[in-house]
Amino acid sequence: MNKENELLLPAARGLGTSDFEHGSIFFVGTATVILRYAGLTILTDPNFLHSGDHVHLGYGLTSERLTNPALDIEELPPLDLCVLSHMHGDHFDRIAEEKLDKHLPIVSTNHAASSLERKGFKMPIALETWESLTVVKGDARLCITSMPGKHAPGALSLLLPPVMGSMLEFYNSEGSNLLRLYITGDTLIHEDLEEIPQRFSKIDVALLHLGGTRVLGLMVTMDDKQGIEMIKIIKPRIAVPIHYNDYTVFKSPLKDFKKAVARAGLQKRVMYLKHGETFNFEVPASRWRS
Repeated sequence: MNKENELLLPAARGLGTSDFEHGSIFFVGTATVILRYAGLTILTDPNFLHSGDHVHLGYGLTSERLTNPALDIEELPPLDLCVLSHMHGDHFDRIAEEKLDKHLPIVSTNHAASSLERKGFKMPIALETWESLTVVKGDARLCITSMPGKHAPGALSLLLPPVMGSMLEFYNSEGSNLLRLYITGDTLIHEDLEEIPQRFSKIDVALLHLGGTRVLGLMVTMDDKQGIEMIKIIKPRIAVPIHYNDYTVFKSPLKDFKKAVARAGLQKRVMYLKHGETFNFEVPASRWRS
């Protein structure tokens, strides 16, 4: 298992040219997005099952997918790496297992990295909570730090795979911090999250795994109320809800979150994406030219 703290990528991989001014987030569905920034192309939580397909959640539990992904895995652009919150069928499915490049670096938990090795993947990179990996490609530097995550309350946490959030910090070769993006992963609100803004101030974008997923009657991902609480804890400039309508185990629809956002007066800080939509963003020149 690859535990090195630095990963060097060939400049010709993925996008190639380092564009520090413009970036984009393309929403595929579930927790799957394609992030393009600074010459890097990053895939998260690859889930390419279609409507009507079933995913196994363990212990005889299954869930039916209700949506289609915005693109199929064969349509993915050239990738630099993948960030995986945890090893669960709705985040790394049988299609990804079969068709994803076995040499693609995949950053995840120890549990997921071990599973990926058994599945034949050659470059899983395991991170403990608060541990970081530096990715270098051309003039760009990306620091990925594992964030604390709690997938379930009480004893149910022992039945579900360990999860992590991810903080992605992009730098240029001079060390200027260009963009800070937080991915919550499948977590509930818990006290360890309070440490995140103490370590990482001024978060630009946060991808929120919502859905209010319920397993055996207990909630295991944030619902609308916890999503609002997460925004208040992390204080991102822009929050983007994902993972909200794709499976039958998701019990908190996006409309509930929209209402909660309105009640909290946070409309200007939330960007909504449908499957297949792109959030294009610009990074101020004062950052990448400094």
